[in-house]
Amino acid sequence: MTTETGEPTLTIDELAARTGVTVRTIRFYSTRGLLPPPVIGPRRVGRYGPAHLSRLALIEDLQHQGLTLAAIERYLERLPADLSDQDLALHRALVAAWVPDSAEEVSRAELERRAGRPLSGQDVARLTAMGSLAGTGAPETFLVDPGMLRLGLQLLDVPIAHEATLAARAILMEHARSAAAELSRLFKDEVWGAAEASGDPGEVERIKSLSAHMQPLVVQALVTTFQRSLRDELRSWLPAGRDRQV
Repeated sequence: MTTETGEPTLTIDELAARTGVTVRTIRFYSTRGLLPPPVIGPRRVGRYGPAHLSRLALIEDLQHQGLTLAAIERYLERLPADLSDQDLALHRALVAAWVPDSAEEVSRAELERRAGRPLSGQDVARLTAMGSLAGTGAPETFLVDPGMLRLGLQLLDVPIAHEATLAARAILMEHARSAAAELSRLFKDEVWGAAEASGDPGEVERIKSLSAHMQPLVVQALVTTFQRSLRDELRSWLPAGRDRQV
């Protein structure tokens, strides 16, 4: 079975294998309203799609942030009911930005279980080139970051040449580093310098605390601004009617 957009759907067992979340936990989340109900297919088998994958990934990221199940419920309740997969992915990106690095070693079998399909040597090479995983020196064992792995696996399915994907990554990294350097320089010159010049230790500590609180706001501003700018750029050349998809 596939979704209206042609994407394949999963049984609950396949969803569990793809995400690493147990069937029992998926059913528990469903009873708590954290996941939308599955589509009932032939033989009354529930089918799960991209929205369920995105929701489970978001729940996992929120748990890594240390949120309780009750707090996660409140977070999800505040999300619009008609949130698209693209908008949900943006929420995940913002949350994942503050999840501590959690690189771990996994076997080839575990890597393919998380991918939900066999991975060819070319797939592994592409994931490595995108920074989603790295070799460990041991055969068939990889060092992966869960958040980057999810992104890399999604990019494998994007109908864009591998060279174009790497070029896009290089552009994003270059401009992200440039923006970070400029913002850091601005904060140092306009805020930190004044705090140091005051000679007040309490003021210096206050500025240190302020910088930590400002980081989420800066990231959200960057993501939102970039999302709108990219949408406007794409709409400037995409055929009429396609802009609703960007």
